[in-house]
Amino acid sequence: MNKALLDTDTLSEIGKGKNSAIAANANTYRKVFGYYSFSTITVLEIVRGYQKAQQLQRLHAFMASIASEEIFPLDVSAAELAGRITGDLDRIGQPIGRADPMIAAIAIDQGLELVTGNTAHYQRIQQLGYPLTLVNWRWNEKFHGSSGQFRGHHTYRLMRTWA
Repeated sequence: MNKALLDTDTLSEIGKGKNSAIAANANTYRKVFGYYSFSTITVLEIVRGYQKAQQLQRLHAFMASIASEEIFPLDVSAAELAGRITGDLDRIGQPIGRADPMIAAIAIDQGLELVTGNTAHYQRIQQLGYPLTLVNWRWNEKFHGSSGQFRGHHTYRLMRTWA
C-alpha cells in the first residue's frame, strides 16, 4: 500500500463505517502509516457540511479527532497547480468546482496517490495530462493517468463522457 491523500468522500465513508472494503483498506492504511493523510480542503468540506446541517457536536468531535492525522495544506505551489488545473478544465468546458482541483493539486505536488470514489471528476484532470494516480478503495482499483489503465479486481473501460 502506497502513501496516499484521502479525498473528502473517502474520509467521510471511513467515518460512517458502512462500506466493508473501505473500512478494510482504511484499517490497513492506518496500520502501515499510523494516521490518515488528507488536505485542509477536506477539512473545509467536512466542517462546511456539519455547519450547514447545524451538527455542531459532530463538528467539534471531527475537529478533535483530526489532531493526530497528517493534514496537507494548500501551499503556494499546490495553489498555482490548482489554478492551472482549474483554468484548463474551465477552458475546455469541463469544470469540476474548486475543491477537487485543489485536492488533486495537493496530491500531485506531494507525490501521493489520491484515494477517492469520485473518479469521474478526477479523470478529467488525468485526461489533461496531469500526473494524478487515483485509487478507489470501494473496488480496490488503481487508475494511472499516464498509462490509462485500471489495476485491480474489476476491469473497466475509461469513459469519455462526463458525469
